[in-house]
Amino acid sequence: MTVLDSRPDLPFEGGRGTRVAKSGPESAVLITPSGVTMPPVEDLGAGRGPEWLDQWLAANAADVLAWFRHIHAHPELSRQEFATTELVAGLLKSFGLQPELLPGGTGLICDIGTGERCVALRADMDALPMTEATGLPYAATTPGAAHACGHDAHTTILLATGIALASAPSLPGRVRLIFQPAEEVMPGGALEVIDAGGLDGVERIFGLHCDPRTEVGRVGTRVGAITSATDLLELRLTSPGGHTSRPHLTADLVHALGTVITGLPALLSRRVDPRSGTVLVWGAVHAGDAPNAVPQDGFLRGTLRTGDHDVWADLEPLVEGLVQSLLAPTGVGYELQHRRGVPPVINERESTQYLRTAIEAALGEDALAGTKQSAGGEDFGWYLEHVPGSFMRLGVWPGEGPMRDLHQPTFELDERALLAGIRVMTHTALAALA
Repeated sequence: MTVLDSRPDLPFEGGRGTRVAKSGPESAVLITPSGVTMPPVEDLGAGRGPEWLDQWLAANAADVLAWFRHIHAHPELSRQEFATTELVAGLLKSFGLQPELLPGGTGLICDIGTGERCVALRADMDALPMTEATGLPYAATTPGAAHACGHDAHTTILLATGIALASAPSLPGRVRLIFQPAEEVMPGGALEVIDAGGLDGVERIFGLHCDPRTEVGRVGTRVGAITSATDLLELRLTSPGGHTSRPHLTADLVHALGTVITGLPALLSRRVDPRSGTVLVWGAVHAGDAPNAVPQDGFLRGTLRTGDHDVWADLEPLVEGLVQSLLAPTGVGYELQHRRGVPPVINERESTQYLRTAIEAALGEDALAGTKQSAGGEDFGWYLEHVPGSFMRLGVWPGEGPMRDLHQPTFELDERALLAGIRVMTHTALAALA
């Protein structure tokens, strides 16, 4: 099964306006104007083995690049990843695997190998609601959606890893591929995977994320927290309103908003251990329109982040109490919504050692890099609430030129990172099952 409509001589199939070539798994690749495959990229780990992986990448590296470019050009937002799911499922089936669709209709799970022992590898599939501005020839064609966080690379790497593992003469156990939807929305599609039994029988789980601040060919790891817990706060205030010449006769809603805007972050900094990396940043505020009228309603929205799991557990009642104490003297009414988001990703020590062993085997000792804890959220943390595991950062910066950051419309990656990611993920599964 393939999907790319650049060859008008191929028939439509599947009801999605895509054209397919149907000459067996060897031809199950994307079709381009110049032929069946894309020009290959450099394999930074070539010759490091195992032999079957070297052979598979030598034969299929160009196809991997074509899969990536197609997914990049056709981004889908959270829980709308239908075509991406169909593409991944079709390619896995064409190589003799049996993927299982998640109940929500997007995302899938696929086991490779046999035996009681099982480790999981996870990739997220969704794009961001923004318009791409890279100017790439394979830039997004879906209006208002772009793979500005590298999930297209994550999906491609896991897809190719699974197909490569299926070509191995034997495996020391089972490898579960988890293609997860909706990472970009809280509390995250990881919960749907868990509810569907995606972790049943799994000993450990591993994942990766593109890192535009790490050079391609290097991979960052750390023991302990690598991301932060992320909650959403929305505070709505109400007042009788009135004239700004007589604020003493009403409840000054804008002043109350200002009190919370500055006061809540300041109080949190005195009530929470500063070593926890706890930070509150407001992203939206609105109240009124007229300069001479005290508005009757207004709102604040922001994110509250912490790198400490224990602190995260205590934040909701703490924030509620602080907001109440700040607003009590103002006389305004309020409604606080504290939406628990995702827990921090806390890498387990033994699992992280498996990652480091795998990185060195796949790319060499020089590929090992440390990494700092990020204040960003990642729903991979939900998996680690159930089974041990570890999360790594895959270098995608070419080594020269600007570092184009995640969640920006100009984000792009060095495509050599795709093959490096496949090698690392493959070796991770083998190391964890050894």
